[in-house]
Amino acid sequence: MDSLKELFKIGNGPSSSHTMGPQRASERFKNDNPDAESFRVHLYGSLAATGKGHLTDYIIEKTIAPKKVEIIWMEEEVKEFHPNGMMLEALDKDGKVTADWTVYSVGGGTLAEEGQRNSKANSVYSLETMDDLIKWCEENNKTLVDYVVENDSQDILEYLDKIREAMKNAVKEGLSTDEVIPGKLSLKRRAGDFYKKYQEDKEFSTLVYAYALAASEQNASGNIIVTAPTCGAAGVIPGIFFAMQDHYGYDDKKLVEALCVAGMLGNIIKTNASISGAEVGCQGEVGAACSMAAGAVAYLKGGNVRHIEYAAEIGLEHHLGMTCDPVYGYVQIPCIERNAMAAKRAYDAADYSLLTDGHHSITLDQVVQTMKETGIDMMDKYKETAKGGLAKHFFSC
Repeated sequence: MDSLKELFKIGNGPSSSHTMGPQRASERFKNDNPDAESFRVHLYGSLAATGKGHLTDYIIEKTIAPKKVEIIWMEEEVKEFHPNGMMLEALDKDGKVTADWTVYSVGGGTLAEEGQRNSKANSVYSLETMDDLIKWCEENNKTLVDYVVENDSQDILEYLDKIREAMKNAVKEGLSTDEVIPGKLSLKRRAGDFYKKYQEDKEFSTLVYAYALAASEQNASGNIIVTAPTCGAAGVIPGIFFAMQDHYGYDDKKLVEALCVAGMLGNIIKTNASISGAEVGCQGEVGAACSMAAGAVAYLKGGNVRHIEYAAEIGLEHHLGMTCDPVYGYVQIPCIERNAMAAKRAYDAADYSLLTDGHHSITLDQVVQTMKETGIDMMDKYKETAKGGLAKHFFSC
């Protein structure tokens, strides 16, 4: 599995697959073809279907500027390798193609070429299932945090501290603005109002909702957030982490350790299934984020590796089948509210697991495989195309 640096990335929302991925691809292709007169980009499948709502064309044009780029929308052409396909072409002054590159945005801002997904070339973790990680922890009397420190880059804890700080900033900035979220929905922010209510009632759940909404609303507005594991799920982990810190007193060091745990759980889901809404629906985004957060919360509350696994299993299991049906293609309805609900569910999943000895019937690995199979079976209209589910019924109102 890849370094946690590939899972947690700092960047602009609103979508890791539709904004961050295309931005990275455009920047790389532009740098590889400095003599091109202009560029042309073909967007396939989900990248085309909800590209305008996700600002895909905007970020490509901004990245390639000052040179011109033509965007060709091809939503009916869905590539077999992944729904988020794109082909970039470099053109000379006569309009002749001098170079081309087909690449896929496979979730969390990660890029992959045909047949090269989950490549072992840059792998830093040899263990790829939760069962194997449990075995390693118990045989060596160590934790998931130990496994990360021993196998990832030497500066991984420093990197994760920067991730923590970026998450915290997203929450802070989200609470301090009441600007309407961009887009034709004219959606009003709620984070600030929820936080004021927390200051009155001191209810922990109110604080969780406020913080999760703050980060998620920042993402929907195209501001700086952290993929955790995606932009669309960027509010779940900050929501529960900083609520626990401010309400119960967990320090920054403990939150960085919890990010190690959450990151390993996210890596397992990403490697063995998917974190792409265009591929498996929102179960792979908000569901994965809830799973990651639940396991991390179990760690913060003193659970062992089996409690962590059980909490993560609960978090993902109860999001199985969740569709990705963004209204107008924006990461707003139902995405923002889902982040808040998942943040609180993560806490409840951890509490539930800690009431047991950690042993249970269905494993996280089994749920990850089930999520993958469910995503494959799911109709395309429920996978980030805005053609079904809530998106369809909103349009009919």
